[in-house]
Amino acid sequence: MNSRYSILFLALSPALLLGQQPSIDINRDSDGGWPKPIPVSISGFSGEVDSVLKTDLLFMGIQNVSPDQAKYLISGSNASRVEGRVVERINKASILAKAYTGGSLRSETHALADDIAQALTGKPGIAQTKIAFKGESGHGNGEIYIADYDGHNPQAVTHDQTIVAAPCWAGHSTLYYASYKQGAPKIFSHHLTTGDRRLITPFPGANISPAVSPDGTRLAMILSKSGSPDLYVSDRNGGNLQQLTRTKEAESSPCWSPDNQTICYVSRERGPASLFTISASGGAPRRILSNFASTPTEPDWSPDGKWIAFTSLAGNFQICIVRAQGGDAIVVGTGEDPSWAPNSRALIFCHGPDHSKKLSLLDVPTKQVKDIARILESNSQSQPSWAK
Repeated sequence: MNSRYSILFLALSPALLLGQQPSIDINRDSDGGWPKPIPVSISGFSGEVDSVLKTDLLFMGIQNVSPDQAKYLISGSNASRVEGRVVERINKASILAKAYTGGSLRSETHALADDIAQALTGKPGIAQTKIAFKGESGHGNGEIYIADYDGHNPQAVTHDQTIVAAPCWAGHSTLYYASYKQGAPKIFSHHLTTGDRRLITPFPGANISPAVSPDGTRLAMILSKSGSPDLYVSDRNGGNLQQLTRTKEAESSPCWSPDNQTICYVSRERGPASLFTISASGGAPRRILSNFASTPTEPDWSPDGKWIAFTSLAGNFQICIVRAQGGDAIVVGTGEDPSWAPNSRALIFCHGPDHSKKLSLLDVPTKQVKDIARILESNSQSQPSWAK
């Protein structure tokens, strides 16, 4: 649990004390293999704490239902601090009991939600994670922001008053993005704690679409310094630059496999836009089929390695997923720019008119969507990136 909170009391079941998880029925969803939501009944909380807890748990595979349908009962209070308890409904076994101090009620609720998710699903929670995104004004200029995963507590990272694009995370303390601060698009790194910003790509032409490998050591990007926009890879500081594609058609939107070995990107090399993969060390590209979802773009590889989410540009923009090896695509929502949560279950994406986009959360297995409240002065929020 986050160190800024004090645990006032803790009671765990014997199974958890032995490093085991409570017995959970895993019924696989026919579309994608995700566990069906774990039914719980939540009581005792009020106001913002109640709504935040239910939302947090929804995107971690835990759904609030009536008490008679619940497998677990979650109860608690939030008078001066957040307290929560989890028991199995049938045998009354205690799974979790904690209280939190040292933060706002909202942040304490996020901490409780993450502990519940860990106890019931065996996976780390996502309620205390961060997102980055572009906030755009009505004049076309924008800034890069970070916020809690649900859009609260936004903070401006840049103050360039120019065009910015494509923020991506390098660990949890550094962002990479493209900015027109020097007149043409260049890629910068930006340390969030110190404010240190460095120019990574000083090349002529377009320097766009940075994507840092999951281990934080390498950078994929699109550069047009040789003419047509091609896919390149380098060290995270821009050194040891290597060109991976050499096509007459433009490449775009690179993302990494979780093992740091492969890059997925978009190319029109063989006709209409398609997904391709290529070894990060170079080699022949391989086309990834996305049947029933034409004109794919903006891919993002799930942290568990199983899925690639992308935008289909056919007609209305649609959020789709396809197996990492390719195959039949599954439409999971309407929108664009999907980015996976660390739990490989939820996505954040944007939707709406060009100058009035908003961010939304999507639980992929159930296709439930929740809009993030528009809490910035900017007219449009887009290009979200979820910190892994």
